[in-house]
Amino acid sequence: MFGRARGIVRSLLIYHGIPGRHRRLVRFYRPFLGPGDVGFDVGAHVGSRVRAWRKLGVLVGAVEPQPDLVRVLRLLFGRDPGVTVVSQAVGARAGRARLGVATRTPTVSSMSREWIGAVAADGGFARVRWDRSVEVAVTTLDALVAAHGEPAFCKVDVEGFEVEVLAGLSRPVRALSFEYLPPAHDAALAALALVERLGEGRYRYNYSPVETLRWASERWLDAAGLVRLLDRVRPTGRSGDVYARLET
Repeated sequence: MFGRARGIVRSLLIYHGIPGRHRRLVRFYRPFLGPGDVGFDVGAHVGSRVRAWRKLGVLVGAVEPQPDLVRVLRLLFGRDPGVTVVSQAVGARAGRARLGVATRTPTVSSMSREWIGAVAADGGFARVRWDRSVEVAVTTLDALVAAHGEPAFCKVDVEGFEVEVLAGLSRPVRALSFEYLPPAHDAALAALALVERLGEGRYRYNYSPVETLRWASERWLDAAGLVRLLDRVRPTGRSGDVYARLET
């Protein structure tokens, strides 16, 4: 229990305790989200983006399967009618699945055994231990859209399960993001291919290195341009997030 509490406190300090980080998040997401928009935070963790989006007047679906983190989200946002905490994982189809939990570093808990195997061999994850698992309910993005409305932005940060999450979406949304880790490069390319099919080539992309809240490219790129950018990022070993916005 002490290890679990320490992991959560560490996440709270990192994601809520760094001076100025909340203001930077608000500025970063303002081009994507505004008052009255719906936003899905899939893999909400301890809710740093939920907090920023609410500052923008967004109605937030905070989706998180880890029971300990669901309790944190409900403590932070349970009285806010603009936040719906969804205590489920998201996948290609509804059902139940096992979530591998890293107690001391809950931000890298994952439902993908392949992803855990890939990143466990990377030096940056040398101290991470997925030391327990829990059974969780699984929903789909289509089901979330039906229940809460179409999101103006959908953030997907689910540690290697992004392809399965995106496979449960049958129509494009205005904008979205998904995580990129160099050790799981092929999984990111598979996620990109799904997004391209959803948008029928109408998405444009950019990349933000982890927690910098800055763009790697001065202009938004087509899929081929993004792949070239990720090929340059890959040798650095530095993770980040791919952003996609639908061009009309």
